[in-house]
Parts: sequence; structure tokens; C-alpha cells
Amino acid sequence: MDISIIVPLFNEDESLPELASWIERVMKDNQFSYEVIMVDDGSNDRSWEVIETLHTQNDNIKGIKFQRNYGKSAALNEGFKAAKGNVVITMDADLQDSPDEIPELYKLIIEDGFDMISGWKKKRYDNKLTKNLPSKLFNLAASKSSGIKLHDFNCGLKAYRNKLVKSIEVYGEMHRYIPVLAKWAGFRKIGEKVVEHRARKYGVTKFGWSRFVNGFLDLASIMFMGKFGKKPMHIFGLWGSIVFFIGSVIWIYLFWEKIFYSQFNMTDRPLFYVGIISIVIGTQLFLAGFLGELIARNSSDRNHYLIEQKSGIN
Repeated sequence: MDISIIVPLFNEDESLPELASWIERVMKDNQFSYEVIMVDDGSNDRSWEVIETLHTQNDNIKGIKFQRNYGKSAALNEGFKAAKGNVVITMDADLQDSPDEIPELYKLIIEDGFDMISGWKKKRYDNKLTKNLPSKLFNLAASKSSGIKLHDFNCGLKAYRNKLVKSIEVYGEMHRYIPVLAKWAGFRKIGEKVVEHRARKYGVTKFGWSRFVNGFLDLASIMFMGKFGKKPMHIFGLWGSIVFFIGSVIWIYLFWEKIFYSQFNMTDRPLFYVGIISIVIGTQLFLAGFLGELIARNSSDRNHYLIEQKSGIN
């Protein structure tokens, strides 16, 4: 199969028939073999009924239904598991992403050898204050932190090599950081393409300020996990040793003064308590590193590496 198109959705029953028709037209014009996987993230409108109807009209359209709303990351993760196409393309269901971009995205993966192409909505039709400005700040922080030069991490329109989506797990709200997950999984050829952004035709936006705040928290989490997830002692042990050493130096200094200048009471000095707290915190950090190492070494995916099998090599 040439292409798998994954469409995560929540309460988008009005836009689905038009989106399905548009995708079908593009696929036929370019003679692609394809599947469309619509993942209903616990919608409470008629979205699932529409998906079932679309499937009866076109068996290339498939559906996955969640019992409740789990979020876009969970929807994409299940779509990635089910995808069979050589190229996997994700797009939002609100018609703000154009299926006409699909042939060029496919070409960039298959012919130009990219592992992943992220869309860049250079010209947007969103509210500039509530969505554009936060998005620009978020993308700037994500780019600087990860070292991946992209303008729009959160664009729903992306294309991937199938091997990539089978090598990552998207959870929580990590769909914003799939380029970072791909980089940590060893896929380095990540590109960007300017794509058309269309004004919303149906429904209402799901964007809120909480997503903006959570985005930065998720960024800190994924950067930490990517760097220290399999070697927690390198961070906890290092800082534990430093803090413990500071506390020990403080106590040695106080004991030295007590022995040679016994006219003061150690417990009356604030430095005494600073030393105690430093030793306790340092010990706790060191123990946290040990526990992290035990968990990492006993986890089921501790040796989960991407191995590419070459022809004739076992």
C-alpha cells in the first residue's frame, strides 16, 4: 500500500464527508493505493455514525472508536499501530489541512529520502492573539531546546516513513513532539514543507490556553526522558553527589570551628541546618538515581533499539 492517512477527530461529524470525498479524489487522480484510518476520540456527536456510513461507500475508509476522550496523542498512537502504507500521513479532520498536499509529501518521503516531513502553516487564519502568538513562542522554545529546525511542531499535517511510526510511542500530549521522538529514535532526516492553512469551515477550535501551558511542561518532560530516560543515575547521581559534598564540607567546617573555637553553639548557626538539609537532599537524590536505574534496567523495553535488517544479513 502506498499511503495510510490517519485522521484523529473529536466531534467533527459535519466535516468528515467532505474530507473523505476530497481525499478520495486526490488518491484517484494520483493512482495511489491507500487507506484512511479515522480515529474517533470519544466524540459525543454523530462522528462515528458518519464514519460507518463512509466505510460502506468506500472500503478504503476504516475507523477506530474510543469509548471516551483520551486525547490526540492516543488517537495517533492507535492509528500508527494500524497503518500499513509505506508512507503515513496525518491530518486534522476540520478541513484546515488540505489533502492536495499529499502527493508532494509522498514524493518527499519516497523520492527525496526524508524520514519525516512536518507541515508549516506559514500563513494562518487563526486568532493572532489567542493562538498564533502562543504557537510562535511554543515553536521557538521547542526548536531551541530540541535542536530541530522546524517552524511549526504542532501542525497536524505531517508525513512519515512507515518504519518511523512503528518505532515510537506517542502518549499523554506528546503528539506535539513527534519530531523530537523521531530524532531520539535515530531518524535524523526531518524536513519541513510550507502547506496551505484553510479557515475553519465547521465546528469550533479545540485550542485552549491550558494546552499552551501543558505544552511547555511536556517539552521539559520529553527532553529529560530523551536524555536521561535510560540512565537516570547520570542526572540524579551527579546532583546528589554535588549537594551531598556541599553539605559535608559545611559540617567539616563547623566541626573544625567547634573544636578550635568552642565558644559557639553549632545549633544556633543557620549554616548547621543548611549542611543537614544538603546531606539529606543529596542522599535522597542519589537513592532516586539508584531506584531509577533499577526500574530502567528491569523495564521490558530497556533494550528496545531500532534495527534495520539488510538483505542477506541475519
